[in-house]
Amino acid sequence: MSDNALYTAFFALHHGLPRQGPGSDSTTRRLLSLAGPLPERPRVLDLGCGPGRSALLLAAEAGAEVTAVDLHEPFLDELRQAADARGLGDWVRTLHADMGAPPFPDGSFDLVWAESSAYALGFDTALREWRRLLSPGGTLVLTECEWTVDEPSQEARAFWDRHYALRTTAANTAAAIEGGYHVLGVVPQPESDWDEYYGPLAERADAADPAAPGMAEALAATREELAVRRDHGGEYGYTGYVLRPADPRWHTREETAADIPRVREINAAAFATEEEAALVDALRADSGAWLPGLSYVAETADGTVAAYALVTRCHVGGAPAAALAPVAVDPAYQRRGAGEAVVRAVLDAARLHRERLVLVLGHPEYYPRFGFARASEYGIRPGFEVPDEAMMALVLDGSGPVSRGMIHYPAAFGV
Repeated sequence: MSDNALYTAFFALHHGLPRQGPGSDSTTRRLLSLAGPLPERPRVLDLGCGPGRSALLLAAEAGAEVTAVDLHEPFLDELRQAADARGLGDWVRTLHADMGAPPFPDGSFDLVWAESSAYALGFDTALREWRRLLSPGGTLVLTECEWTVDEPSQEARAFWDRHYALRTTAANTAAAIEGGYHVLGVVPQPESDWDEYYGPLAERADAADPAAPGMAEALAATREELAVRRDHGGEYGYTGYVLRPADPRWHTREETAADIPRVREINAAAFATEEEAALVDALRADSGAWLPGLSYVAETADGTVAAYALVTRCHVGGAPAAALAPVAVDPAYQRRGAGEAVVRAVLDAARLHRERLVLVLGHPEYYPRFGFARASEYGIRPGFEVPDEAMMALVLDGSGPVSRGMIHYPAAFGV
């Protein structure tokens, strides 16, 4: 049997399917919501677009000018027909090209999108090669198949080792941060996303003619894939990542002992009283509150520390959580992005330390940009009176429900 026969049979199974990988419109919308504010008519690049389900949604609901790239021309034909049928022909442009070498100048897109396609390059390569395509402040959204357990079964590992080297969410998050990105959001995809892909694929396989050239082998591979998912689906899954390159104006890092006097100075200058500076000193002395590795600074190109952010231990309903406080910027550097840079950096560090829930009491027009929402939406409340919109929570791993109840801060907070 020729490779061409297998190629033809494989695509005969896949042509006309609504999706070429696990996904759903609801997941696409969730990922889009985490990308933050976009321009009025954002420039979007959809890499490995397949038949373009995501491209169509982004054009229709985000008002985006979408450039959809794929190497399989019949998928692009399907997308063009669907776009025209929905009145989106002027909003979706298709391009037959290799997503591993996109033929676009640097900074061409506000949003680069890749659902169920980055595996063709590898997660790390995709992060590295696609970063240049983003305009300043642009966002990369991609989904990746990964282990959801620490010790996969031999059967699941044997299957995936033949096809693609899976990692865990923690490992991929670390790779993104090491690659120079901030993590804006992580979205574990539900089992229903797999159903949207595998349901139609299984029906197609059942209806296929195994006597057609190459079809017997294509069917065997497809049915093995479906069986592994059926038997071991709890061991792996797709996760969506919403990433933004770090602001090159600021270098962020963990605080060192040499920074402590400067940190005290910044907190004293940034607030009306020296209470915040004293709070940090008191938290340092509380081994039950202090979380090593979660005290961060942002510095200028010449090494001047300009901003500070701290995450310490608190509890919600008796379960461990984390509190973001204080956040301080030297007045000489305010409104220049230093505060946002250091907050994103310390939240990244909290992700790497496996913190799930971060709370902040702060300005309701500032902290939502990091993904914070009203804590009351999660059933979380402080033990003192504050405006509901000012007490906010952020679930870092997106993995499901968090503890509910009253927030208990360390004694240093005095509440």
